[in-house]
Amino acid sequence: MRDPPAFSLPLLNCELVSSPRQTKPADDRGLLLVNIGQLLTLRSAASGPRRGASLSALGIIEDGAVFCLGGRIVSVGTTKDAHRDLWLKKNRKKAIEIDCGGRVVLPGFVDSHTHPVFAQPRLVDFEKRISGASYEEIAEAGGGIRSSIQGVREATRPALAEKLLATLRDMARYGTTTVEAKSGYGLDFASELKSLETIRDAARHWPGTVVPTFLGAHTVPPEFRGRSQAYVELVCTQMMPAVARRKLARFADVFCERGAFAAEEAEQILSSAREHGLDIRAHMGQLSETRLETFLRFEPASLDHMDYVNDADLPALAESETIATLVPGANYFLGTARYPKARHLIERGVAVALATDYNPGSSPTLSMPMAMSIACTQMKMSPAEAIAAATINGAWALRLAERKGSIEPGKDADLSVFDVKDYGEIAYWFGTNHCAFTILNGSVDEGSP
Repeated sequence: MRDPPAFSLPLLNCELVSSPRQTKPADDRGLLLVNIGQLLTLRSAASGPRRGASLSALGIIEDGAVFCLGGRIVSVGTTKDAHRDLWLKKNRKKAIEIDCGGRVVLPGFVDSHTHPVFAQPRLVDFEKRISGASYEEIAEAGGGIRSSIQGVREATRPALAEKLLATLRDMARYGTTTVEAKSGYGLDFASELKSLETIRDAARHWPGTVVPTFLGAHTVPPEFRGRSQAYVELVCTQMMPAVARRKLARFADVFCERGAFAAEEAEQILSSAREHGLDIRAHMGQLSETRLETFLRFEPASLDHMDYVNDADLPALAESETIATLVPGANYFLGTARYPKARHLIERGVAVALATDYNPGSSPTLSMPMAMSIACTQMKMSPAEAIAAATINGAWALRLAERKGSIEPGKDADLSVFDVKDYGEIAYWFGTNHCAFTILNGSVDEGSP
């Protein structure tokens, strides 16, 4: 799909709303990107998250240009029209012009499911899995999520924040500009709050956008083994109120799965989240099926994993604005034969997103292009569908679609520039990074050339 060329500066005489980024751009001058081979605007007449055929509509402008000012996108069109624009001619010195040399430019990736607050990798789990142990067997032996608890509980907040900031910077080098970041490896009152404070601390030093999620209900910690209801009460009556009162998270999450929390316990946790004013998301259907009817009543922004879904739940899911966020990196790393049925979900009208599920146990990747490649090769999504799922639908999964996920006037200046000639190459080349540079809320990534 190609958009007609258009370049005007309709917002330059208006007051630009300040960007919600955590740090100011290094330079207050505007940014003009020109000579873009393929500019994927993701602009669409469709309202709401992308579904069905609209998931492939990339809104491509050839030989494109984008002008950004004050951390926002001001105008989008062709290079020829940008160079003809009278305002830009008169104010040439007020803009930094970047020649993209025919590269592909698309919205910055929105990684809407990550677990980035941890201390160490889980190499013992990795080797046990290679030897044939299942996810559940590893967890039962004291590995899995529980093995990350001690590291987080013992680590200082500054040490965790420094590690997380390095992770965010690495994500930006792969084209990611917006990241959802969960707690969930502390699993006691002090450590869960410390994890969320760590997310806040790191976000203040990164020019991208971080969306914090409280995942105190990740699993039952060892000291509550056999007493899951007592831990649920702790989450609902102590942790959740403190998180809400201190405004440490926008979302609350729960891992609803055998070995974690039963459906009834998950309902209790999400009811508490709603009572305390937190938006809702949930891990669903990773290892086994959970019926979704009850959970859709909470109007969750996203239900994530979704490897096992009952067909009877799909009509209601398709009619909702809840996103099914698929995280195929976990399936790849765990060596499972089963992947989410992306084609089936798309054909039934469900809105799907892609995320890395970055975490130390089941998906230690921070590369959205890698997640897209797996989605194409193993779940048979097209490259165009994978891009929309990793950008605009990721923004819908975080309820940020009014600001993120597409290149349109008025939206945040989040762009990723790939050193390829065709957008299909982004998912085609796996295990390597072709992101030339990233722009986060108007700031060029400091790690980029």
